[in-house]
Amino acid sequence: MDKANYKGRHIFMVGIGGSSMSGLAEILLKQGARVSGSDSSASHAVERLRAMGAEVFVGHRAENLGSPDFLVYSAAISADNPERAAAEARGIPQITRAELLGSLMTGYGHVLCVCGTHGKTTTSSMIAQGLLDAGLDPTVHIGGRLDAIGGGSRIGGEEFFVAEACEYQRSFLQMHPTLAVVTNIQEDHLDYYRDIEDIESAFAAFFRLLPENGIAVGCGDDPRVLALFQKLPRKTVTFGLSDACDYTARNIAYSDHGQPSFDLYSHGVLLTHISLKVVGEVNLIDALAACAALHQSGVSPDAIAESLSSFAGAHRRFEKTGVINGAAYYHDYGHNPVEMRTAVHSAVLQHPHAVWAVMQPHTYSRVKTLYQDYLTCTAEADHTLVTEIFAARENDPGDIRSEMLVRDMKKHGIDAVLTPGFDDAEAYLLSHCEPGDLVITMGCGNINLLNEQMHEHAKAREAAR
Repeated sequence: MDKANYKGRHIFMVGIGGSSMSGLAEILLKQGARVSGSDSSASHAVERLRAMGAEVFVGHRAENLGSPDFLVYSAAISADNPERAAAEARGIPQITRAELLGSLMTGYGHVLCVCGTHGKTTTSSMIAQGLLDAGLDPTVHIGGRLDAIGGGSRIGGEEFFVAEACEYQRSFLQMHPTLAVVTNIQEDHLDYYRDIEDIESAFAAFFRLLPENGIAVGCGDDPRVLALFQKLPRKTVTFGLSDACDYTARNIAYSDHGQPSFDLYSHGVLLTHISLKVVGEVNLIDALAACAALHQSGVSPDAIAESLSSFAGAHRRFEKTGVINGAAYYHDYGHNPVEMRTAVHSAVLQHPHAVWAVMQPHTYSRVKTLYQDYLTCTAEADHTLVTEIFAARENDPGDIRSEMLVRDMKKHGIDAVLTPGFDDAEAYLLSHCEPGDLVITMGCGNINLLNEQMHEHAKAREAAR
């Protein structure tokens, strides 16, 4: 199936409220498809899709299915889901989210796919905004919401398609890249992959999808990426902080709030000067990835610099949600220890009176496999609150608990407190936070709803005065 076949067809999407699934639903709706689906809970994404014309059910039941032409399901949905089981019994075809995304990107002249353990959403967002600001008309699908495209997806022309390419369950092997970016290769998703070598093999298979004239763009400071590129019979381009990289930053400086500026060099030649609004070294490196991809796609250095200077970040990526009782509240999608450590560091760069890290551990398997890393990933924060583990696609194995994390974090000198639910976390923060503090909630589950809950309660208290 390709994108030309979806107009007028009925597609049922299980897990439609997810960050990627909701974006795909928006693309299908804009192309004239009839979309229905279900999700485990109500959300802003569900309400937005309903407003666009989708029929969305809260809760999974066989009677929701109707008579679609085919069913799409996300990685979080198992075969015993009642809607999938009903589709199986009735012979309704089923495809994965990745297969749908792969079919939607066929027929485009340039397909830019961004993969990597960390930084996919930010890098793909920078690329998408860069193409738009350069006067091009990309179709976009990212795993977050970007104000520049009005959400997580955008229907554009036939020349450029920009997409995140997720490695979980090797789903990115359904993509059709002509230019592929890898931000880094590290351990994650060890509920699916055997070990880091298994992960590396998946990335190698993804880059082998490139056509003969395709371009591989990767971090030259990552030894696993370099090892992959050495074996790849395609044009390879590197970015990073070392002078050996094809695209690198020199004369790096940081503002008082951690916003980097730098001179962009390629093969020893100064291309332009770039100043970022987003903070920290991690965003600088993501910007270098975007610079390499955009320049290789024909965008001028000055146009790249102008676009990146206005890039404010995707939602749920170190996003400031507001101020409560004089304390600034932020949220970050980071859900493994490396990403959480980065989010906390970005918080410290804001020079608050104190940093409060609120961690929602994500999936039992991830907590178990990366347990030791979780114990110190908030070390830069002054205080850490830990909520219950967000199960996502998993069942509770009964042998891992947030209480264990808190106990062992304290052994590493972390001021850790267990606040199982959002009401517990809110009460603790309101009792202990002081004006000038910074609170950063972290996780890719529903921890962002804690920020929303607290801001709503603060507004109600203010209105009652």
